[in-house]
Formats: sequence, C-alpha cells, structure tokens
Amino acid sequence: MSDRLSASELIASLVDDGSWTSWDTAVVRSEISEEYAAELAAAAEKSGVDESVLTGRATIEGRPVALIAGEFGFLAGSIGRAAADRLVAAVEHATAEGLPLVGLTCSGGTRMQEGTPAFVQMVRIGAAITAHRAAGLAYVAYLRHPTTGGVMASWGALGQIVFAEPGALVGFLGPRVYSAMHGQDFPSGIQLAEHLADIGVIDGAVEPSDLRELLGTTLRALTVDALPTGTAAPDLTSRRARVDPSADQTRPFGGVDAWEAVTRTRREDRPGVCELLAAASDVVLLNGTQAGETDATIALALARFGGQPCVVVGQDRAAEAAGEKLGPAGLRVARRGFALAAELRIPVVTVIDTRGAELSVDAEEGAVAGEIARCLSELVACGAPTLSVLLGEGNGGGALAFLPADRILAAQHAWLSPLPPEGASAIVHRTTERAADLARSQQVLALQLHERGVVDVIVPELPDAADEPDTFSVRLADVIAGELAALRIAGPGTPAQRAARYDF
Repeated sequence: MSDRLSASELIASLVDDGSWTSWDTAVVRSEISEEYAAELAAAAEKSGVDESVLTGRATIEGRPVALIAGEFGFLAGSIGRAAADRLVAAVEHATAEGLPLVGLTCSGGTRMQEGTPAFVQMVRIGAAITAHRAAGLAYVAYLRHPTTGGVMASWGALGQIVFAEPGALVGFLGPRVYSAMHGQDFPSGIQLAEHLADIGVIDGAVEPSDLRELLGTTLRALTVDALPTGTAAPDLTSRRARVDPSADQTRPFGGVDAWEAVTRTRREDRPGVCELLAAASDVVLLNGTQAGETDATIALALARFGGQPCVVVGQDRAAEAAGEKLGPAGLRVARRGFALAAELRIPVVTVIDTRGAELSVDAEEGAVAGEIARCLSELVACGAPTLSVLLGEGNGGGALAFLPADRILAAQHAWLSPLPPEGASAIVHRTTERAADLARSQQVLALQLHERGVVDVIVPELPDAADEPDTFSVRLADVIAGELAALRIAGPGTPAQRAARYDF
C-alpha cells in the first residue's frame, strides 16, 4: 500500500479529462491551539491540500457525478469540523442537482485533535447521505486503505453499493488502537477487504485501475434509455393472461406432461439466471446483505434489458446443483435487492428457479420461515415496479417468496409447487413413487397458472430451453425489456393489485 494514490490522483484517474469542477472553498477555522495550527500547516504543506476531503463534480464516461474523496496525506484523512462541513455541503449540493454520488474514503476516522465536537459530525454526514438516498439517488462508496473509525461508520458504510481496494484495511476499530486497549493483537485478516467481500459486508474488492470502468458500468446500469415509440402501459388491474406475441402461434403451447416438464427443468444444462444476465447489458454484480451474510444461491445485480435498468434478484440453479442451499441469508440478500430497487426507483426483477429453501437446524434457527414471510410481504409492498420470472423449478416457499409482482412471466416448462412432487407424494401417499401423479394433479405448470391469470406471459421453449440456451435467454431478455418499458410508464402497482391475481 506504499503506492497509495493521492485523492487528486485518484479523481484524475476516474473522471473524464477536463470535466472536474471543485466545490471546495477556503477553510475557515476558529478557536484552535497554536500546536494544532502548526499541525494543520504541516499537513497542508505535506499533502498539497487544505483539508482531508476534496469534493466536486465531474463526468465519468460522459455521465455527471459528484465525488467526495478522502486525502490520507492530510492528518491521516481524519475528519474534523471543517472537513465535515465540506462533506455535508458537497452531499447536499449533489442532492440538489440530482447527481449520483461517489465516495472515495481513506481515513483513520475522527480527528482526535478536535475530540468530541469532531466526533458528533458523523450525525450530520449520515443525515446528508440519508437525504441524498431518500431522493432516489445512488451513492457508491469505494473504501481505500485504510478506512476505519468514524469514516467507516458514516460515509464509508452508507453506500447502497460498496466496493473496496484489494488488501485495504477496512473496519471500525483500527488494530493499533485495539492492541493498545486490549494488550493483544487483533486477529489478522478479519478487516481485510477480501474477507469482508467473502462474508457479504461489501460487494467486492476492485483495483483502483479498474474503478473507472466499474463506475462507468454502474452509472449506465442506472440510466434509462428512451422508450420505444408506441410503448403502452399494461393494465395492472386486469387478470387476463396473454401469450408472448413473439411465439410461433402455429405451434400450440402445451403437449408436455406435467412430470415431463418437471424433469426437463431439472436438466443440468438448462439455462438459469447467469445465462439471463449474460443476455443483459451493463451488469454490476453485488454481494451479500451488507451485514455479514452472503448466499451463493442468490444472484444480485444491477442490469439493463433493452436500455431499461433494474435490480435482478435471481435464484441460481447452478449454485444449487453444486450443493449450495437457499437459506435464510439468501432471503435476506433478496430483501436487500427489493429495498435497493425501491430506493433507486427502478424495477426489481426476481428470477424463480430453486429446488426449495434449505431444510436444516441452521435454517430453522436462522428463521427461514420468517424470512420467506418477510420476502413475500416486502415484495408485495415494494415501492418499485416489480416483475417476476418463473424460469424453471419452483419448489415451495423459497420459490413463492419471489413470486408476487406487477407482472409475471414464465418459461413454457416452468412450474410452481408447495413441495417437490416427491415430497408431496410422501405426504399424500406415504411414498415418493407417485411423484408424477402428484405433479399432474396439483396444477403445478406455468401454463395452468397462465390459464388462471396468475402468469401474464408465457415465453416459448423451442423445443426446450436446454436445447437452445443462448437463444432462449435472449428471447426471455427481450420479453423482459418490453415488460420493463411498459412498467416504467405504469409505475408500481398497489399491494391490493398485486394480490388480486391470486383471488380465484
């Protein structure tokens, strides 16, 4: 970390040439000691800046953005009253101009020379960022080495999206302070950026040289392209289902037995959420709950389909095939996605494709049933437009938790069942050998849900998604794009409208 870039150097590496405009004004200080004044003067001479924070606006790949950046060379990037004033003013400026915000932290925390008056400025900084987010604006934080103390506990951790520099020390209490207070070293590696990504505290570790590309992709992912001419809003009060107009109408839907559909969706080569994301553009993969949990069975991402931005919350069949289980943490990751979409005011797209929620002691102690209930509740009440895609297997509450939405799409052979057919057979017939009979009798097929008005659009498989994985994924992505464009006009439905389709 000896080659740490200065704040000015990092900003220059990120923004378009000639686009940077500083918002900083001359620092005014009062009631400081001669000793502290001498420290400030020495810090300014050493760092070449007048405070530990630089702020301003610029463009990244042509898109306007506000930046706030910590300068470690000025008293270890510590935040005193003047730095806090500058931060708050910049965030408020970004909010007033409707600009997304990028925070580039690099700090040991609160400035000890100013003590408690500096410490309480965390409240003002947090309030300003909260107001920015409440305005529907994005805040992306990039945590540099080191980011600790009051900076981590305010503008460092408050990003909807948070990445960090590889190898960066990121945490609340610096290890030197811990050692001094407890007489022993803090365990190594716990506060390392890569470890925090592994456990779902941050979204990932990104090299400074790759940050411009990441920010550019993120800004594009949040940008709405013009709607196609003649795009109409769907009637969200209507329960009349329709078939995707791109389908070959000379080839009737149906003809596949329920058990045959179940077995087809279990093919290892069937495309899933990862293949669907490959057919999208401007994909930014996110990670975990931001609270120390992650789940490999959930793909969480920003993405665009046909120029329409969304948050994708998808169940990853490949991870489940590798032995991972959809547990309580995965459902909490999903809830992060729902909240992110509502806050950014862009649609959420859920992808249902699961063998079912985890059945284990750990899952029960992690409140798996409660997390299913909360997913259902929050998706029904989500303040953003919602689109659900029944892509393959739809087993139990883990699948149902992702279902309620303004619009529901389904692959032709997808299905939804209270339990895997084998489990239902075990309950009804005391044997798993009649699973096929249960699949037929329980009306599990997406086509049957389409007839009842639960599913709005059936996307054809020609003849099966596993036989045309790339083509099918592009076909599905195109249908999603059209639905998102229409939902952009219609806006989010009410909880009552979302629930009405199940009243049959």
